[in-house]
Amino acid sequence: MNDSSWQPEPVPAGPAYDAQVGPHTRPMPIVPDAAGRDFDDREARDRGAAPHGGPLFRADTPPQEPMPSPPPPHAEHPQDSSPPPQKKRAGRDLRAAIGVGVGLGAVIFASLLIVKAVFVGVVVVAVVVGLWELTSRLQEKKGIKAPLVPLAVGGAAMVIAGYVRGAEGAWVAMALTVLAVLVWRMTEPPEDYLKDVTAGAFAAFYVPFLATFVAMLLTADDGPQRVITFLLLTVVSDTGAYAVGWRFGRTKLAPRISPGKTREGLFGAVAFAMVAGALCMEFLIDGGAWWQGLLLGLAVAVSATLGDLGESMIKRDLGIKDMGTLLPGHGGIMDRLDSLLPTAPVVWLLLAAFVGTG
Repeated sequence: MNDSSWQPEPVPAGPAYDAQVGPHTRPMPIVPDAAGRDFDDREARDRGAAPHGGPLFRADTPPQEPMPSPPPPHAEHPQDSSPPPQKKRAGRDLRAAIGVGVGLGAVIFASLLIVKAVFVGVVVVAVVVGLWELTSRLQEKKGIKAPLVPLAVGGAAMVIAGYVRGAEGAWVAMALTVLAVLVWRMTEPPEDYLKDVTAGAFAAFYVPFLATFVAMLLTADDGPQRVITFLLLTVVSDTGAYAVGWRFGRTKLAPRISPGKTREGLFGAVAFAMVAGALCMEFLIDGGAWWQGLLLGLAVAVSATLGDLGESMIKRDLGIKDMGTLLPGHGGIMDRLDSLLPTAPVVWLLLAAFVGTG
């Protein structure tokens, strides 16, 4: 564009123009004032006043910083702008969990008070359902086909044999169950045979064999009281761990296995279980002493925590949160047996050492 094409333009509102004199210097526009008189913006500039339509016409005048807008009412204090800390919430529906827990407790206590054999039947049902959940998840997530039929039949026989014949009967039933798993799997192609039968042997030991010790607790003269002590200490341990860990938990116990568990929760489990153990041994178990209950409670808290971590390890390997959905607020049967199964032989052994098996 040549010089002849330049035409005067209105002064824009914005940053100041370069006012140095040069060959292309724009003429200063004449702006009418409020009374209709014209005055030269140069005069206004010389007086230090701003011309109509823009800021001071001086290239060497730094632009003024805009006035900061007042902060909104909620931002008067920067420290208050951060979101409030979230209140800790339980990971499950507590109402459903409490309702189901009370219902299960009523069934168990009623069966203990009616006839011992009825309670053995409850244990058998829990074992069969637990085996079904475990083998179903193994097949869904890992493609492992642990044969359910010999496991269910052998598991039921194992619990009954433990109640009728004691530890010897339980071991014999365990051996026959594993043998039945080996034979049953032979009816299918040989691919993955070793993997399937190994999982079957693990399931036979993990669920029915450990549950057999609950039936063996029942064979003593004060069998119902021993079973109640076993169940009560396990529940109290879990409750203490949950309550203390939820309120005071800071240090993770095993973050790779179960991020929700804390060392503070473990201390709570130990404290609650030891107090409950002292009371149970003093008032429920024939010939028991309070100091024995302290040791029993400590052992139960440790075994219940290890059992919970053990099943958490299995579920993490399978990539699932719960073993089932039969119990609202709890998950599946196996999600309730995780602490009970490894605790049963511990309680049976310590009670046998403290007061005998009679």
